[in-house]
Amino acid sequence: MGNETDRDLPVAFYFEVEFGEQIKVPFKEVSGLSVEMETETIQEGGVNEYDYKFPKQLKHGNLVLKRALLPLTNSIETWICQSLGNDFTLPVVTKNILIHLLNENGKSLRVWGCSGAYPVKWEVDNFDSEKNGIIIESVEFTYLKQTRVM
Repeated sequence: MGNETDRDLPVAFYFEVEFGEQIKVPFKEVSGLSVEMETETIQEGGVNEYDYKFPKQLKHGNLVLKRALLPLTNSIETWICQSLGNDFTLPVVTKNILIHLLNENGKSLRVWGCSGAYPVKWEVDNFDSEKNGIIIESVEFTYLKQTRVM
């Protein structure tokens, strides 16, 4: 039998996604929460045993949100459609996105923030006459900065 802390381990299926105006939208999957530090390698003349590696910048992948193909809240769906249907005569509107990992009581255990986000890709699963499943849509966002809020 496990110890008491086993019950406190977070589960991957209990989360929520919140957009800038405190609009919470359900998704089936969140991916792309990652940060990587790029480094620059400098070689010192006459030293052949090693190279110096210096921090250069942080980079992150795009945030990908997946859900059943259903209407989103009007303001979020309008924002996504306007962003991806934009002919670049209008400025790109950004929003902050928060991803909350929840405990069994629905309280936030961890929160990640993606600031200055906007959609860069929308995709829907393949239609297949031999498949008996729910159609899933994916929306991919780029953003300026990712922070762990909590």
